Amino acid sequence: MRLGYDADTEAFRAQLRAWIAEHRPDPEAMAATPRQSSAHLPDWARAWQRSLFDAGWLVPGWPPELGGRDAAPTQQMVYFEEFARTDLARSYNPQGLGIIAPSLYDFGDEDMKQRFLLPTLRADVSWCVGMSEPDAGSDLASLRTTAVLRDDGSFVVNGQKVWTSGAHHADHCLAFVRTDPEAPKHKGISTLIIDMDTPGITCRPLPELTDPDHADFNEVFFEDVDVPADRLLGGLHQGWAMAVGSLGHERAMLWVMQAANIERNLSRLQDELDQVRPDGSRLSEDPRWADTLAQLHIDSQALWLLGYKGFAKAAKGELAPEHLILKLYGSELEQRLYQAGVDALGADALDVSDDEGGVNYGRGAWELQYLRSFAQTIAGGTSEIQRNIIAERVLGLPRER
Repeated sequence: MRLGYDADTEAFRAQLRAWIAEHRPDPEAMAATPRQSSAHLPDWARAWQRSLFDAGWLVPGWPPELGGRDAAPTQQMVYFEEFARTDLARSYNPQGLGIIAPSLYDFGDEDMKQRFLLPTLRADVSWCVGMSEPDAGSDLASLRTTAVLRDDGSFVVNGQKVWTSGAHHADHCLAFVRTDPEAPKHKGISTLIIDMDTPGITCRPLPELTDPDHADFNEVFFEDVDVPADRLLGGLHQGWAMAVGSLGHERAMLWVMQAANIERNLSRLQDELDQVRPDGSRLSEDPRWADTLAQLHIDSQALWLLGYKGFAKAAKGELAPEHLILKLYGSELEQRLYQAGVDALGADALDVSDDEGGVNYGRGAWELQYLRSFAQTIAGGTSEIQRNIIAERVLGLPRER
């Protein structure tokens, strides 16, 4: 079976490819001013996202006034395929475009869309998401950060968030807070837009074990933080529905990016195994490694096909249980791929040095990628949570008590 698209959809792809080739950011500017976190937007990153917005290529399924072109579902799929196969991101504040913007689009009133959605799409502002807490990571409904409603409709926020990506560079935080401590834990949550320069907010960046000089995650502390009444998004005590929707947006096309990344790194692993070793042999000639590589290729193709099957159902308005499986399958496949690279290369997998004695993390540092792959089994819903979702919603098993 050969999968393909109709002529109009392929023409859409060709138009997108040509536009990216003409307008992509200047590599020298990107190298001269690297990003410091997922909410840090250098001038080149802002200009790139703004050009996508102005040309209708930022969110193609949305209307033109919101950076889209009313693209059909198959055109949107092609769009994500193309971006997944480039070295470019649509936005260098991924939580802003992938989580915040859809949440504002779905739950915000017109005033909120004008004040926050359009500046987000145009990269005038950047965002972080305040979900996880020390005792409420995967179990978001157990969050304890409180927002007390005052008589004038404003709020005072107290509590702590953790693993908050880009918080120290973000302009705003979409914070999930408890507004009714007496309600069942899923029922008493609301969502507030909080300016990160508000008095009472403290950010403590958390350096990464794999790169101590880089910090994206943060602890964020809120001490008597004032939040105006007009910063409530989605209605009082309606935050759980938004949390489910926000994570749904985050996961929606994650599998496309993941599948393309796995495909690229499989090719790199094949090249590594084809290298001639000192004894004149190649690992790719070893039946054990040939079998491992073949299985990874099969799993990679299965990920693509599972995603396309789910997309075909969703495009027809049908339920797509495949989409509940993709995140788990893709993140664990990626981890197996990097582990194979580590096992195959041994000590050479640790080499991240460049020719000038610096660090080059894109050169095939399989050990580094393996360590980082554990984050993919946590972010956007842990593997444990994903298995519970599959058990309950796909297999129909009873909820754990």
